[in-house]
Amino acid sequence: MTLPNKLTVILFSTIIISACNDKKAESVIEKNSNDTIISTQIAKTDESLEGVYKTNECDISLEITKTKDGYAYFLKTNLRKLKGKAVFKNESGEKYLVLEGIKWDEYEGDISNEEENDSITDSKTETLEPEIPVGIDAGYVKDTLIIQNYGNSMNSYTKISECGLKYIQLVKRK
Repeated sequence: MTLPNKLTVILFSTIIISACNDKKAESVIEKNSNDTIISTQIAKTDESLEGVYKTNECDISLEITKTKDGYAYFLKTNLRKLKGKAVFKNESGEKYLVLEGIKWDEYEGDISNEEENDSITDSKTETLEPEIPVGIDAGYVKDTLIIQNYGNSMNSYTKISECGLKYIQLVKRK
């Protein structure tokens, strides 16, 4: 066997071996509110999202359960109990969970371009209050969900006022 043939055999052998070692993935197809189809690859070796997540710093627990349509959540704080649909997303390598239907506690909007907007409006136009967003997203890494709970002076908001932490870290309990 000549050298180029040996290299070809080694190259193909390496490709075949690495292909056999790839993790299996299941495809999840969802429709968002705009009827756009979202296809997400979830590696079967990833831990299940299902379970109870808690934080030690605040009185918050989040239970994620699998349903026939995806996932559901039950969020419990010292002031409220909320249920709804939880949507798992994997975009640009970032995994996160969206807890649909939860209205943010406070939202003043992005004021970084407020001066530009002020110069456009005339005296007859009323200043509209920004619409309070609905839905809380949480970054997902292995067995931890992280919610950025509030913003800064340029984009002031609070998602869950029962907890004063900037980042609420919810860890899955075993």
